[in-house]
Amino acid sequence: RSVNIVAFGNERDGLPEDNQQPSLIQSYLGRSALISQIDSSLSAGQVGNPVFTEYQACAFGNVRLVVHDFPVWDIFDSDWYTSRSLIGGADIVVIKYSVNDKASFQELKETYIPMIKKALSHCSVPVIISAVGARKNGVPCTCPLCTSDRKSCVTTSEGLQLAKELGATYLELHALSDFYIQKYFGGVLEYFMIQSLNQKSSEKMKKRKKMQKCHRVQPPQLEQPEKMPILKGEASHYDADLHNLLCCCQCADVAFYPEDLSTVVEAHKIILCSVSHLFMLLFEVKSPADIHDVSIMQMAQSLFVVESGAAFPSVSPGTPACKPPVKVVVKDSAFCFCLPDILHFIYSGAFQWEQLEEDIKKKLKDPEKTEHVLEKVKCILKTPGKLNNTRDCRSHQIKRLYNTSLRLFFNTPVLADVIFKIQGATVPAHRAVLVARCEVMAAMFNGNYLEANSILVPVYGVSKDTFLAFLEYLYTDSCCPASILQAMSLLICAEMYQVVRLQHICELYIITQLQSMPSRELASTSLSIVSLLKKAKFHNSDCLSTWLLHFIATNYLIFSQKPEFQDLSVEERNFVEMHRWPSSLYLKQLANYRNYVHSQKCHCAVM
Repeated sequence: RSVNIVAFGNERDGLPEDNQQPSLIQSYLGRSALISQIDSSLSAGQVGNPVFTEYQACAFGNVRLVVHDFPVWDIFDSDWYTSRSLIGGADIVVIKYSVNDKASFQELKETYIPMIKKALSHCSVPVIISAVGARKNGVPCTCPLCTSDRKSCVTTSEGLQLAKELGATYLELHALSDFYIQKYFGGVLEYFMIQSLNQKSSEKMKKRKKMQKCHRVQPPQLEQPEKMPILKGEASHYDADLHNLLCCCQCADVAFYPEDLSTVVEAHKIILCSVSHLFMLLFEVKSPADIHDVSIMQMAQSLFVVESGAAFPSVSPGTPACKPPVKVVVKDSAFCFCLPDILHFIYSGAFQWEQLEEDIKKKLKDPEKTEHVLEKVKCILKTPGKLNNTRDCRSHQIKRLYNTSLRLFFNTPVLADVIFKIQGATVPAHRAVLVARCEVMAAMFNGNYLEANSILVPVYGVSKDTFLAFLEYLYTDSCCPASILQAMSLLICAEMYQVVRLQHICELYIITQLQSMPSRELASTSLSIVSLLKKAKFHNSDCLSTWLLHFIATNYLIFSQKPEFQDLSVEERNFVEMHRWPSSLYLKQLANYRNYVHSQKCHCAVM
């Protein structure tokens, strides 16, 4: 017997002293009298942070307890299918947050709770919401109507409302002490553990009783169908693509100079504006009236001077001659000296703050100048109206900045330098993003092609909606097709532009949707699986075409009755007949069994 618990969220305040304290799950496993033989292991992420911690222990003497503790929410951003299967496979879900981290709570409520609700709609799993910590602005108030600590802390009423949305059990743990861990949190958790074990025992008993029915005449045994081929996804290289754009400086439209014009550093408006309101103000994407922050406007005026009318040679060969980069003079010499490192930080995703600090310290070798430059970087990253501190910068380690900020410029004419003409409509875009994310477009805009110096670029062989979905993936590194047919159209577009990871995402979506389709719906659907197979083969989607052949063979009795079955080639038909389920041998044995039951005038063991 086993119980599987999945925990999400970070209950710590984010201060250095809090990071040394054991987590809620670790404290419970270490203090509960019911738990023994605890083993734990870490799974490392790409930037060195643990993606999750796995604990294995014994509970109630002989029950195997497996806990996966995810301190960050990255898995929901990068892989929706895995996160959905995690919640679906769990017996209990625990959501944790710190009552003193209002920003993380708001992000949880606005971004991740809708995803969790969507995943929970497919299964029935008990959820525990744990609000951890004592509110630092005074004695914690448990009155649902109290608003005294609403601005800086997460109130009880907000936690209760969140629990109500999920149908969850709400707990407030003012300290990770024996009382709150063992009696309060542990009591609720162990209650659900017992409920889960009772449910599993009941289901197991029903199966056992069903299997114990012994009859004189048994039907032939139907073997399980062959296992379908497993399709593995490709890891995201989104941040690497944008960082490579800085290294090669293709399509650069900004050139930073020191006051003596001795050196030049090139960049891209679209990337800079996606990170910073200051750059939006500098390049007139937003007006001072839109910013509403005096410190940002003062910093822009004191640090940069834009000389857009000045003519100067372009370093990048990929920049059209008719569109020279904007010349920006950097007034601060120390900041200009560190500008390559600052741009490296921005183009890498703006989450490696500690690395930026270390690089600037090594380059300047002066604590005062280092602090001076870092303060200016913080102001560049600042959100209007919010206080500027180091913690705000470090929070970018958790939140994938570009996935939200570049979306603001998707399908808008702001800063656009290319317009696609498709099906009589126009779609604005940005060469820098297209070149960074798609090798075919990089060759098209930087080679000896007509598109290299054209503003209007026609697109053929794909619909407007499909092309917009393709561009959305390039800008955000995510896509969500509305149907299997749209996913196939997007797969064809991805194959046309050689974006392999998007092909794999579309393949995985099609497979997931077909696997979840009931047999009755599969038999009545007008969707042609054979047509999908033909398209997958024609567009070099070998993994999907192989899977679809196995899918047709596994559902042989359904597809063999459809007219489209006759469209299979001889080679495909032979494969399906060889791997069909149920097999011809089983159907022959079943016919003999029915004849025997009829001749003996006895009752069928199944019917």
